Amino acid sequence: MAGQFEPGSRPAGPDCTDRAAYGVGSSLDQYITKQYLLAEEDYPADACPNRYYSRAKIDNWEVTTAQTGAGSITMGGEIASNGGGHVLSNKKNLPFDMPHPNKAGWRLRHVCIEGPEIAVYFRGRVRGTEIPFPSYWKGLVDTQSITCNLTPIGAHQDVIIKRWDEDRIYLQSKGGMPIDCFYHVTGQRLDDDLIVEYKGTSHEDYPGGNEGYSFNFEHNYVKNLIQETVREHLDKGT
Repeated sequence: MAGQFEPGSRPAGPDCTDRAAYGVGSSLDQYITKQYLLAEEDYPADACPNRYYSRAKIDNWEVTTAQTGAGSITMGGEIASNGGGHVLSNKKNLPFDMPHPNKAGWRLRHVCIEGPEIAVYFRGRVRGTEIPFPSYWKGLVDTQSITCNLTPIGAHQDVIIKRWDEDRIYLQSKGGMPIDCFYHVTGQRLDDDLIVEYKGTSHEDYPGGNEGYSFNFEHNYVKNLIQETVREHLDKGT
């Protein structure tokens, strides 16, 4: 009869099948125990091979001290720390996402380089006498604050910036020589209210408050960032 024990039906050797765990999930908050293992030279030659956990699956995972590793962490959702105050997806070169300044129903996202001003840049190659500003610069950037660096390609062209307005930069070369340059244009945002240096012992001392800012902390914050973000995110079961 199926499912009934039959004497002598057990395999002669050990059953070394690597089976998946099953059962009911435990809600106990307990440490994982380490099983006693024989020394490698004392392990029976005909026994099943020892197995260690190279992969694991768990519903919730809490690290109470620290987590280190040489690999990467992949999540389907956000990874947040400090009660949700810091989201790792927001740390990619400190991006910002905002309503488009002059196109209704659109948004604008930039990533920022570090510097003592709230600035915007664009760069590229120009073959001709005009470098148009991006369409989103109007209402976002103070065009009177711009700087423009030019690198001639192929030959010295004695290129100068003849003038600029709210829409573009106008170039001029000596003797009307054809212009072929790399350019890098930087402008200060109209809402730049950055205070670069201020007296205090933490970011909370910043004059005017921190609304609209996110932070890359040093020391213990960075040291524990992975531990905190993974624990808090997994505690939510996402």
